[in-house]
Amino acid sequence: MRFQVPQFIDIEDKIFGPLTFKQFVYLAGAGGLGFLIFKSLPLLIALPLILGVLGLGVSLAFVKINNKTFIEVIQAYVSYFFQNKMFIWKKKNALPQSKEKLNTESVQNTPIPRMSESKLKELSWGLDIKDETEEVKYQGK
Repeated sequence: MRFQVPQFIDIEDKIFGPLTFKQFVYLAGAGGLGFLIFKSLPLLIALPLILGVLGLGVSLAFVKINNKTFIEVIQAYVSYFFQNKMFIWKKKNALPQSKEKLNTESVQNTPIPRMSESKLKELSWGLDIKDETEEVKYQGK
């Protein structure tokens, strides 16, 4: 039995002439908002606002950046702007020192660990026991 596999599922249907439903809504909304601004404000103030609203509507309808719609780009910008950011700073020495100087400084500044005799015996006993148990495991016992 053969089944038809849908093709071009990522392409939206053209409903209003050459426009998809989303494009039509963006353009109609921008036009309607522009008309409301025109009727409610004086022409000198309304003209820049109308041009801005119409420009935003055309951008939302037609502009794609890196195969992403303009609304997705705006959404990513807003989420990046408001989310927490973590900056990691790693300090680097301004002047590299020679290896000899580094080695002498590291030897002089390294603290030498001191152990009491009882601690040393306890540590030695623990290592001896561990070695014996590993030998028994490897011998197959």
